[in-house]
Amino acid sequence: MRRLLAVAAVVLLAPGAAAAAPSGSGLYAENCLSCHGPGGSGTARGPRLRGVGAIAADFYLRTGYMPLLSPGDQPTRRRSPFTARQIDALVAYVASLGKGLPVPRPHPERGSIPVGLRLFTEHCAGCHQVVGEGGYVTGARVPPLEQASATQIAEAVRIGPYLMPRFPRTQISDRQLDSLVAYVQWAKHPDDRGGWAIGHIGPVPEGLVAWLLAGTALVAVCVVIGKRNEA
Repeated sequence: MRRLLAVAAVVLLAPGAAAAAPSGSGLYAENCLSCHGPGGSGTARGPRLRGVGAIAADFYLRTGYMPLLSPGDQPTRRRSPFTARQIDALVAYVASLGKGLPVPRPHPERGSIPVGLRLFTEHCAGCHQVVGEGGYVTGARVPPLEQASATQIAEAVRIGPYLMPRFPRTQISDRQLDSLVAYVQWAKHPDDRGGWAIGHIGPVPEGLVAWLLAGTALVAVCVVIGKRNEA
């Protein structure tokens, strides 16, 4: 029995078993080098990665924004072609290319939803709408936020993916970021005390729908009253 256990241990510790762990540099060479260049030096097809830190790589890879099918495409959320272990390896490799921000660890449970609403209204609602449903701006589609995790929200605030501006700690502190994340998480399932939410598309469209329904009902009442008077 002891001999069998010893053989099993040797097999597990063999070089082939260790090689099963994904190599960040190898994955980078296969999937990223053609656009981002050797060692993250950048090319005409993709930006420089030296110094972007783990935060940017973690965001773009876990959301499926990268790799792009074509360098000119807008990054959109999709299922990542990499496993979680492969993403960990790639993030570690990109982080090793130069000093940069680590992956943030937000604490929305410490935040304030009213404070987060104010911050989101000031900095984000112009593009994402006040309940994070997304929309369109010049040259880009603004993604909805219902699939974004707390970490991904914090990452996006700090790095400003695609056309989104980035907000350093001098503009939004870590404590404020906790509140902003708390609001976005709440906005995914808001308390619709007003009744029919109409997909949370915003107060102006909702008001137009309300007026349309009310006007239709008023016309119907007028038609009924007119027919009764004719009789």
